[in-house]
Amino acid sequence: MGGDYPSKPMSLYATIWDGSTWATSGGKYKVKYKYAPFVAEFSDLVLHGCRVDPIQQVPSTEHCMEAHDELMAADFAIMTPRKRAAMRRFRERYMTYSVCYDTLRYSDTLPDCNIIPSEQERFGESGHIKFPPRRRRSRRQNRTPSAADQPIV
Repeated sequence: MGGDYPSKPMSLYATIWDGSTWATSGGKYKVKYKYAPFVAEFSDLVLHGCRVDPIQQVPSTEHCMEAHDELMAADFAIMTPRKRAAMRRFRERYMTYSVCYDTLRYSDTLPDCNIIPSEQERFGESGHIKFPPRRRRSRRQNRTPSAADQPIV
């Protein structure tokens, strides 16, 4: 522990939280545990980071600054107007809950939240999206019967 392992494989461990009661439109979509265990495979995974003293758990500032500067110079770290618009469209289409707009659970806005007024209008005080009322299609009233509608005699 605490040494360099350039030739040995590394592993990544993650946990999956069951958020189906709060993160999926109020429990609309449940986790299907019959598909467990949930396995994720990564190929060509590259993790960037800096060394941390395992005892003190304090990163070496010199190495971390290098890693931070390299990360900030990477293409994915630069938010262009095109990327920002794509992210906004994605959020509009797929985001159904936001902890940032959940005023029932969190009366004070969390520090990492950036409140966007146009986005806030779409969410209720529970943080869940407000769905517009469904439009009912009315049937056509004066429909002339076609040949297919005539009874066969």
